[in-house]
Amino acid sequence: MKATRLAIPEVVLIEPKVFGDARGFFFESFNQKAFNEATATNHQFVQDNHSRSSRGVLRGLHYQIQQPQGKLVRVVRGAVWDVAVDIRKGSPSFGRWVGAELSEDNQHQLWVPPGFAHGFVVLSDSADFLYKTTDYYAPQHERCIAWNDPQLAIAWPALDVPVQLSAKDQAGRALAEADL
Repeated sequence: MKATRLAIPEVVLIEPKVFGDARGFFFESFNQKAFNEATATNHQFVQDNHSRSSRGVLRGLHYQIQQPQGKLVRVVRGAVWDVAVDIRKGSPSFGRWVGAELSEDNQHQLWVPPGFAHGFVVLSDSADFLYKTTDYYAPQHERCIAWNDPQLAIAWPALDVPVQLSAKDQAGRALAEADL
């Protein structure tokens, strides 16, 4: 596995070793020891989630004010632009974001640590998005930062369809007004 720390070094892009031939491919999608070494953490995962979305669906920017979740995210069908925003008060990178394309073709994964808001937009006709979390989903603690907050200035890719948001995501607040 190749692990690359992004501009916010706690966020790690993981590229598994893929073994392929004419029959298809094989790769180890998760190994606790290798993950701990790659991220220099000791997180344990407690929940796996799977979402399917169509082109232009934007989910996020989600986080929990209690029971913060670290997320190991990947795409098994299609492609997304995935974003992590540092919302840790006092962090030198507070309010900064990093992003990466995750797809079935590149098989990359992104480690988004606790203390980050997370979101993605679907680039392909549809995408199956899988992610592991370090804590359980707690809807009473979930919050959302507006995906288009000018303070964040996230460089979302241009799409040939309008962005589709849930009611929850439409109500996202600016970072300056968010519960952190």
